[in-house]
Amino acid sequence: MKVSIIGAGGLVGSCAAYALQCGGIASEIALLDVNQEMAVGQALDLQHGSPSVADQVISGGGYEHIPSSDVICITAGLRRKPDESRLDLINRNTDLFVQILRDVKAAGPKPSAIVLVVSNPVDILTYVAAQTLGLPVNQVIGLGTQLDTIRFCSLIAAELKAPPTQTKALILGEHGDSMVPIWSSATIAGLPLDKYPGWNANLANQLFTRTRGSGAEVIKRKGGAGFAVGIAIRDVIDAIVLDQHKILPVSSVQSGCYGIRDVALSVPTVVGRKGVIDRLEIDLWPKEVQGIRASGAALRKTLEIVLPRVG
Repeated sequence: MKVSIIGAGGLVGSCAAYALQCGGIASEIALLDVNQEMAVGQALDLQHGSPSVADQVISGGGYEHIPSSDVICITAGLRRKPDESRLDLINRNTDLFVQILRDVKAAGPKPSAIVLVVSNPVDILTYVAAQTLGLPVNQVIGLGTQLDTIRFCSLIAAELKAPPTQTKALILGEHGDSMVPIWSSATIAGLPLDKYPGWNANLANQLFTRTRGSGAEVIKRKGGAGFAVGIAIRDVIDAIVLDQHKILPVSSVQSGCYGIRDVALSVPTVVGRKGVIDRLEIDLWPKEVQGIRASGAALRKTLEIVLPRVG
């Protein structure tokens, strides 16, 4: 299957392409960028490493790749400043994003194509994409809180000296300030986190606070996130390409899960070849459900400002 990455000349897009190459699942990876020379150069650099990694077709260019793409991943956008929230990006990024959507639509994507939105603020732009592209709504997915979730697990594991791959904890809701930690189902090696040696409420608060600020911390220290977001993107694309029906905390337009409608945010989502297969309304603590609904309300207020701009 062919994956096209729009914005692949930038840090996030190039890291996603590298993660996909190392994963070896996609049969073809196309790197698209407004700077086509950069896209071709990135593709050439990846191609040079392919004999040691996987048998894939790797190319660079523009929207001519869209009609043959099975997954279209949009990473293009302006970078967030260290003291700027993801929602603050909205006025700066919306016009650019809408033009990309129009170009994708004009290029003629496959009726079965899945669009994965990574550009921030991802929940707002996922909703805009679902309204603009003309594809079935379940074929438009936002990266949502998948990145926050793996950051969360990594910090918990490091603090407790536990194996990261056996540390399971979710972040749901908005990919932003109103994100919600789901402590009710958090485990290490299947053991309840609240029973794990060294665990306490104060530590929980510290780890969630650091998780919520992780994006800004990485931006401050190195200028922008790349490696972890590339892995998060690969998690979602692999679930699509392999039709895994994997449960991931990704963003999509909601139609009743936890009582939320007409806004895109992250809930436990079954992801496969057709995009969003199902959304699971798992029992959570009441305060967790309340937090997810508050995320939806905050995002809806922003949409009411954004949608007139989109026109």
